[in-house]
Amino acid sequence: MTTTKPPLIWLNVIVFTSTLAIALIGTPLYAWYVGFDGAQLAMLFVAFTFCGMSITAGYHRLWSHKTYEANTFLRVLFAIGGAFALQNSILHWSSDHRIHHRHVDNNDVDPYSAKRGFFFSHIGWMLRDYHADRYHDYTNCRDLQKDPIVMWQHKYYLPLALATNIGIPLLFGLIHGDVWGALLLVGVVRLVLSHHTTFFINSLAHVWGSQPYTDNNTARDNGFLALLTFGEGYHNFHHIFENDYRNGIRWWQFDPTKWLIKSCEWVGMTKKLRVTPEDKVEKARASMLHQRLHKKLLTLPNPQVRLQRLDEEYEALLQKMADYYAAQKRMLELKKKHLLEHYDNFEFMQQYHEMKCRLEDQRRIWKRLTEQYA
Repeated sequence: MTTTKPPLIWLNVIVFTSTLAIALIGTPLYAWYVGFDGAQLAMLFVAFTFCGMSITAGYHRLWSHKTYEANTFLRVLFAIGGAFALQNSILHWSSDHRIHHRHVDNNDVDPYSAKRGFFFSHIGWMLRDYHADRYHDYTNCRDLQKDPIVMWQHKYYLPLALATNIGIPLLFGLIHGDVWGALLLVGVVRLVLSHHTTFFINSLAHVWGSQPYTDNNTARDNGFLALLTFGEGYHNFHHIFENDYRNGIRWWQFDPTKWLIKSCEWVGMTKKLRVTPEDKVEKARASMLHQRLHKKLLTLPNPQVRLQRLDEEYEALLQKMADYYAAQKRMLELKKKHLLEHYDNFEFMQQYHEMKCRLEDQRRIWKRLTEQYA
C-alpha cells in the first residue's frame, strides 16, 4: 500500500497561509500605528455577513440541499457573495457537500471526513489534490447545471472572485479615504474570518457539541458555533434532516440564515420552504435518548426492571405521538376544507384534544423518567 501523499495545491497553500499571516501580524501593527475607525469595523461586519450568508443561505441551503426556492435577484446576490467568500464556485462547492452528506465520515469518499483528524477536515483536505477527478465530475449536480446563474458564476468564477475581493475593499477604501486599511480589514481579515468560520462546520462541528438526534455520524449541535456561522452550528439536526431550510428549529436558537430565508418569503423573494414534520423531529430525539439511556442502564447491576420500565414508557410515547400527529394531520386537512365546524366532526375534535392531552401527560412521564435515569 502506497503512502505517497497527493501533490500540494500551491495556490491554496499560498492563499491560506499568506492571508492568515497578514491578518495575524499586519492587522495589529496597522491598528497600533494607524488605527481603524468605526466605519471600517462596520464595513468589515457587513462584508463578513454578506459572505457568510451567501454561503449558508445560498451555497448550502439553497443550492446544495434545495431546501427552498429563491428569485433571480437573490440568487445573483448569493452567487456574487459566494465569489466574494472565495470558497470555489457554487457548482463545485455543492458537489463536494453532497458527497460529504452521502458518505459522511467515510475516509475514502467524504472529501472532508472528520475521522481523518481536525486539521484535515478543517483545511488540510484543500491543501493537497486528494480528489482531482472532482474538478471535472459534477454528475451529482445535474439539477444545478440547469440553473443559468450557477453556470454563469462557475464559468466566470475567477474574474468574479478577483473583482469582489479586490474591487469591494478598494472601492470602500477610496470612498472612506484609507485604501490600505480597507484592503487589510475588509479584504484580508474578512476573508480569513469567512474562511475559517465556514471551515469550523467541517471540523469543529464534528467534534464538539451534543448529539440529540442521531449518533450515526460525528455531526454535533453547538449553540456557540452557531453564533459564528450564521446558524450552521446545529449540525447534528442538519445531518439527519438535511432538507429542512432551518438548522436551529426552536425560536430561541440563533439561526439568522433561517430568519433571512423566512423574511424573504414574506416579500416574495423565496418560496416553497421545506420543513421537517414535527413528529419526525420529536421521534428522533426520543429514539436517541432511549438508545443512550438503554446503554447506560446496561452498565448498572440488575438493570432488568429499569430497562423494562424505560422500554414501556418509550413505546407508550411513540404510540401516543403516532395517534396525535395522525389526528393533527386530519384536523389540518379539515381546516383547509373549512369543515372543522361541521357537526359530523364534533366528535373527532373531542378525540383530537383528548389525544393531545394524553401525549402531553406521556411527555411529562417520559421527561421525569429520563431525568431520573440520566
